[in-house]
Amino acid sequence: MSLSTAEKKRLRQIGHHLNPVVLLGGNGLTEAVIAEIDARLEDHELIKVRVGGEDRAARLAAIEEIANATKSEVAQIIGKLALLYRAARKPDPKLSNLLRVTS
Repeated sequence: MSLSTAEKKRLRQIGHHLNPVVLLGGNGLTEAVIAEIDARLEDHELIKVRVGGEDRAARLAAIEEIANATKSEVAQIIGKLALLYRAARKPDPKLSNLLRVTS
């Protein structure tokens, strides 16, 4: 499920005003963090995740691992923030960041 350039642009526009819903801190990437990201993706479809740490390569590896573990697509990475997208099985119009914007 690869996103086209136009789809990424649309997701970046929607995600611009979002705040991070998951912060990856000192304990690193744990099963609990992945479960939380997975749950937030199911609720909101488009989320921002803040990945801490000063090592850029480690941050990028963590973001890639999150995307693989949650079966999501990375729409954008800016510094320590990653914008992740995964279509919900049953989108909730009250929670979905995509449906709230388009309605």
